[in-house]
Amino acid sequence: MAETKKLIGWKFPKEFWLANLMELCERAAYYGFFIVLTLYLTDIVGFDDKATGVVAGVFFAGLYLLPPFAGAIADKIGFKNGLILAFGLLTIGYALLGMFHEKILVLLFLFIILVGGSFIKPLITGTVAKLTNEDNRARGFALFYWVVNIGAFSGKTFVPYIRQGIGVEYVNFFSSAMAFVAMLFAIFLFKQNDTSHQNKTIADVFNSLKRIFSQPRLIILTLIVTGFWIIQHQLYATMPKYVIRLRGDEARPEWLANVNPAVVVLFVVLVTNMMKKKKAVTSMFVGMLLMPLSAFAMSFSSGLEGMAGDSISIFGLISLHPITVMLIIGIAIQGLAECFISPRFLEYFSYQAPKGEEGVYLGFSHLHSFFSALAGFIMSGFLLDKYCPDPKTLPAGLTEIQRAAYYADAHLIWYYFVAIGFVAAVALLVFKFFTERNDKRKAIPT
Repeated sequence: MAETKKLIGWKFPKEFWLANLMELCERAAYYGFFIVLTLYLTDIVGFDDKATGVVAGVFFAGLYLLPPFAGAIADKIGFKNGLILAFGLLTIGYALLGMFHEKILVLLFLFIILVGGSFIKPLITGTVAKLTNEDNRARGFALFYWVVNIGAFSGKTFVPYIRQGIGVEYVNFFSSAMAFVAMLFAIFLFKQNDTSHQNKTIADVFNSLKRIFSQPRLIILTLIVTGFWIIQHQLYATMPKYVIRLRGDEARPEWLANVNPAVVVLFVVLVTNMMKKKKAVTSMFVGMLLMPLSAFAMSFSSGLEGMAGDSISIFGLISLHPITVMLIIGIAIQGLAECFISPRFLEYFSYQAPKGEEGVYLGFSHLHSFFSALAGFIMSGFLLDKYCPDPKTLPAGLTEIQRAAYYADAHLIWYYFVAIGFVAAVALLVFKFFTERNDKRKAIPT
């Protein structure tokens, strides 16, 4: 009997797998674009580090602010129509970024991508929520997150060949093509799995949003988890420029960033099964404890170089620079932390959603990335400018020793994120203590 229940728990309808396939294409497009966006804005469009941080921060913050509203619209027009609209806008937006590089036009095209991308999160995660039940929802979101990271890994694997081969601006055409493939799946294969949206009024949608904002527990948890995502965003805000400026143009930060999805793909289902009997907040707390260690590992490259020199042998097979070694270790720890946090965070939010309002609630679950992108990218621009400046801004005619002096304290960037991770972990522990105590009080009959 136990075996039968286990099989049922992993059984999902066809639309569940199709939604995940579209998500795989979209994530390949998104992360291929995401990993080089700050390089594109600085090297091709001409923004400096601080302006790049602001532009990228506002863009990604907007990308995570709009999903609650996009989810409400999706509940009105249907998930299928929403998916077609989203992938159509992404296809157009990415292609235009590849063709035109004037600052004003780039901001306009980023807005098109922002609108299209804002639909994806509530649509896909809402579909997962609709097509799972209490028995398999945790597994469903674990599989969903597994697929997300396969897409992220595949996109960032191809991007270095495009960036180093023909130019960073051509990465946008790769992303456009992947979004177009996803749009074809949405048009020809995806079937509407729920029609409850047809009976909703605008007043119903606003009432749903009102109920979301009247739940202090969700808002507080969102703000706490923001600390995790501020650090996670540095894979894209800080790390690409950090590696290239310290190691040279031959560096491939895309492959370093791939350590994160590789770890998630390998361990997310295992971790979810291991923690399935634990409360969602307990699982998230384990992940939050790992995040300060991640940032500290990335800061330790300078210390490791002082101890081991500029080359470290890995089992006698390859030799890597200390910066590369410590970034791999730090990013791997981040990936492991993500396994504990992200699927259970989505699960936590999905259980708060009344029937038919999954799009609105799951869209709101990404609000933590609004705060973290805005803070994380803007911080990154100022920290890079201070500790790891753009080589084009340095005085001409510097010797190698003089140039190295400008980057001697580059590793100090990561100490800021050690502090953020530590504060977030302590805050989640306090949240866990008070919410569990409150729940126990409510369970005691009066």
